Amino acid sequence: MKEYQLTKVRHHFPDNSLKDVVKECRQELKKLSGIIVTNASIGVGVGSRGVDNIKAIVRETIDFIKERGAHPFIIPAMGSHGGATSEGQLEILASYGITESSVGVPIRSSMEVVELSGGDTPNPVYMSKPAYESDGVILINKVKPHTDFRSTYESGLVKMAVIGLGKEHGAAAIHYYGVDGLTNLIPRTADIIFGTGKILGGVALIENANDKTMMVRAIEGKDILDQEPALLEIARSNRPDFPVNQIDVLLVDRMGKNISGAGIDTNTIGRIKIYGQKEPEKPKIRSIVVADLTDESHGNAIGIGLADVITRRLYNKINFQTTYKNVSTSSFLERGKIPFIAENDYEALQLALRNCGVLDPGYERIIRIKDTAHLNELYVSDAILNDIKDNQQIEQLGHKTYMYDSKKLLIPF
Repeated sequence: MKEYQLTKVRHHFPDNSLKDVVKECRQELKKLSGIIVTNASIGVGVGSRGVDNIKAIVRETIDFIKERGAHPFIIPAMGSHGGATSEGQLEILASYGITESSVGVPIRSSMEVVELSGGDTPNPVYMSKPAYESDGVILINKVKPHTDFRSTYESGLVKMAVIGLGKEHGAAAIHYYGVDGLTNLIPRTADIIFGTGKILGGVALIENANDKTMMVRAIEGKDILDQEPALLEIARSNRPDFPVNQIDVLLVDRMGKNISGAGIDTNTIGRIKIYGQKEPEKPKIRSIVVADLTDESHGNAIGIGLADVITRRLYNKINFQTTYKNVSTSSFLERGKIPFIAENDYEALQLALRNCGVLDPGYERIIRIKDTAHLNELYVSDAILNDIKDNQQIEQLGHKTYMYDSKKLLIPF
């Protein structure tokens, strides 16, 4: 067995994370004091994305609502995720530590929706029935560049109001129109939804390149459409990237819905694979290997088609019913195609290298990462290390290390 030795390095991104997220959240929530009415029933929308400090922020929001004499409850605002079932969406929240017992309020998980009227969009507009029947909703979500498209509004409060609160019906209605639905119909649909007055406010979160909370912003519902684009640009300027743009093989230890909406962040790997969307100019990666699927994904392997090679271990964890429900709702079928399946991690690398064509021995450009949300620590081959050795943001953490154990599995990261 040919040995591959890589060197572990740390990529030092700016450390601009909040020192006390709870304190910052509590201070920001005061901006929403005027929208909470005594005895009102207030839904708190929580999504399916992995969000740093999400449990603490949800609890602070719930406490804030209770302190003003209102009655909060949680709504899973996650479109068709969780297999488009109320039980599946409850499981996703539970995987983030959010249960009725942990946060002290009911969770009204329902796929029922109400169709809204009064708009001029070609798509029908839906809202979760528990949200519609409440006295108002406060949304909590991370604002970040989306993995499918580029627009004024990408991942954030606006998209959550349209697709997350729209449940499977709302998600399917937008995705029916492909990229145009995401870029053009989300803003038009949001106008109708926000026009109902049901969206009282939102808590927008921004994470830095280290995947840590760097900003919390509480925004009244009437201001979300105006303020979110500026937050998106802040998020875009703080996203992580690789220290090089040319990579032969990228080894990804794990993918999953808690890491990215597409399982693998397309902004990181430079692949989108959606008809009509221009592929990113960088980075250029010849082969991508993904070795495992996170438990928090509950078998949802959407985004698997972004890889070239996966392991049998990952394949065996795929829940095809859940995955295909999410993929078919999105309409981006390329994302659900199964790559070449290798029997073990070492074989996966061999196949990925073969996919690169002829490479000079010893000059292979290989990078290994834990997942696309964590780019601060990498394993790199000699060719990559030589390119970045003078980069002041790079710290070498050790000597060259064999990547595989006797069972041909990757050693722990």
